[in-house]
Amino acid sequence: MKTMQHSRALWGALIGVGAIAIAGISAIGAAGFAAADMKDHSAHGTAATSAAPAERKIKYYRNPMGLPDTSPTPKQDSMGMDYIPVYEGEDSDDGSVKLSPGKIQRTGVRSEPAAPRTIRSTIHAPGTIQLDERRVSVISMRSESYIQKVANVTTGSHVAKGQPLMEVYSPAISSAAAEYISTINSKTTSGDIAYGRGSRQRVMNLDVPEAAIAAMEKSRTVPIGIEWTSPRDGIVLERNAIEGARAQPGEVLFRIADHTQLWAIIDVAERDMGMLALGQPATVKARGFPGRTFTGTINVIYPQINKETRTGRLRIELANPDLVLIHDMYVDAEIDIGSSAPVLTIPESAVMDTGRRQAVFVDRGEGRFEPREVKLGHRGNGYVEVREGVSEGEPVVVSANFLIDAESNLKAALKGFADGAQP
Repeated sequence: MKTMQHSRALWGALIGVGAIAIAGISAIGAAGFAAADMKDHSAHGTAATSAAPAERKIKYYRNPMGLPDTSPTPKQDSMGMDYIPVYEGEDSDDGSVKLSPGKIQRTGVRSEPAAPRTIRSTIHAPGTIQLDERRVSVISMRSESYIQKVANVTTGSHVAKGQPLMEVYSPAISSAAAEYISTINSKTTSGDIAYGRGSRQRVMNLDVPEAAIAAMEKSRTVPIGIEWTSPRDGIVLERNAIEGARAQPGEVLFRIADHTQLWAIIDVAERDMGMLALGQPATVKARGFPGRTFTGTINVIYPQINKETRTGRLRIELANPDLVLIHDMYVDAEIDIGSSAPVLTIPESAVMDTGRRQAVFVDRGEGRFEPREVKLGHRGNGYVEVREGVSEGEPVVVSANFLIDAESNLKAALKGFADGAQP
C-alpha cells in the first residue's frame, strides 16, 4: 500500500514537470515521438550495456519509459525493455542537457553561431501635423482704434508680406504721428536727430507698420486712417476685423501662419523611446497623399509620457514648399533606429523569454546543450543583440529549443527522484 502511494506521488510530480513538452506537441505527434524515443532508448540501452567503454562508469540505470524508477544494476521493466544506463557526467550538476543523436534528428534541433551583424530596424508611429509656433503672427492694436476698412481677405486666404489687410484710425496713433511730423517739419527741431528719433520711436511703439511710417515721412502729413499690412507670408487662420467696429487693445484681429515649415508631432510607444535621439532622420507619409513622402529630422523629444496611452512625443520639422501639408492632418512616421556598427547577435528564435529572464541553449557538441542566461539589446531583421552571456562563435539552438527545455525539466525530476531513493 505504501509503495502504491509513493508511486502515485512520483507520477504526479513527473506529470507536472513534463507539462511543457505535452502542451507543445500535438496528440498524434506526441504518440509518434514517444514510440520513437522508446525504440531509441531501448537500442541505446542494449548497446551501452554490452559495450560500455571501460573508462566510463555507469552511475545508475533509469526506466526506459521515463518513469521515476532507477536501479543500481541492469534490469528490465514489465514489458521486457532494458533500463537505460546513465554514465557519470551525463547528469552533471552544470545544468546541461544531453540528447541522443536520434532524438536530435527527430526533433529538428538546429544551431547557429553568434556572430557580429549590423542591426537595423524601423519604428512606425502615427502623428499629426502642427503649426510651427515660431511662424505664427497675431495682428492686434496697442491702443483703442476704429476699423475703417477691411481688405478682401478671409480665413484661409494666402497673403504676402506687406499686403494690405485693413485701414485703422486711432487717436493715440494720430497724436504720436502728428508730433513726429511736426518735429521733422520744424526748423528748430528738424536738425535735432535725437529729438526726432524719440518722436519716431513713440510711433513705432504703437506697432505702426514701417511702410506707413515711411509714407508719412515722405508726404510730411498725417493720414486719418493708417494702412495695416501683413507682417509675413502665410495663411489667414483667423479674421476678426469687421469694418466699422471698435478694436480694443490686445484684441486679435488677424492670425497668420507660415505653412512653408511645419511640425510633425509623433506619438511613439514608451518601449521605443530609449532608441531615439536628436538628429535622427525620419520619413513622414501623409494619409491624404499616398505614395508621397516627406523627410525631416527629430529636433525635440518631449520630456513626458502620456499616462493613458503610455506613449511619448517627439517633433520632426518638415519642409512644405508647395503647401500640401496642413495642420491637424494625420501622418505616419518611419524612424530608422540602430547603429551602423556591427554588434554580436543571435537569431530571435534562440531566445526563451520568461518575462523577467532571457535564456538560450548553447550547443556544446556531442548532444549536450547548456542553458545560459543572456542580456539582450536592440532587435531587428530577425536578430537580437547579445550584450552578455554568449561569446562570438558559440553555437546557440535556434529551433526545437522548447523540447530541450522540456527534456531538461524531465531529467531534473528524474535526478531528484534518483537522489532521493539513494540511502
